[in-house]
Order: sequence, then C-alpha cells, then structure tokens
Amino acid sequence: MTRSVEDTIFELLDAKGAGKTVGPEDVAKAVDPEGWRRILPQVRSTAVGLARQGRLVITRKGKPTDPETFKGVYRLRAPEATEQGPGEAEETL
Repeated sequence: MTRSVEDTIFELLDAKGAGKTVGPEDVAKAVDPEGWRRILPQVRSTAVGLARQGRLVITRKGKPTDPETFKGVYRLRAPEATEQGPGEAEETL
C-alpha cells in the first residue's frame, strides 16, 4: 500500500467536485485495488478521525451523521462552508 487513505479521500473528493460524495469502497479500491476489502476498516477509522477534526463529513442517507455513533452504510464528503467542525465556535463581533 503506497497511497495514504487520507490523501486518497481528499483526492477523490476533489475529483468529484463540491457537494459530491465518495463511498468507502471507492477509497479502499483506489488505495489497494487487489486487497481493498482489508483496507475498509482503515478507511472508516481515518474518516472518523477527519470528521472529528471537522475536515470531513460522514453521511448516511444523504444527511450528516455523528462520527461517534453511526452504523451501517455511509458516504464521505467535504464540509460545506456553513458547516462547523467540532470545537469551532461562531465568532461574534
């Protein structure tokens, strides 16, 4: 495995364009086309870490989901400008 999961997630999202999503299988297949299934747990853990940092949004059924509690089928997308990551407070002037 020569490509990092994190880099691959963002490369695929950049290629898709704003507001589009990628599946974890797409990421795993881009990282390791032959052994992609064994990469899926790493994709999930990397996605959860990035979502905690506010750098990625994990979605279920097209809606953002809590990275700590989601289960089942999910997709990944870049955060929109209006979405705040954890710990980011709105500035008041």
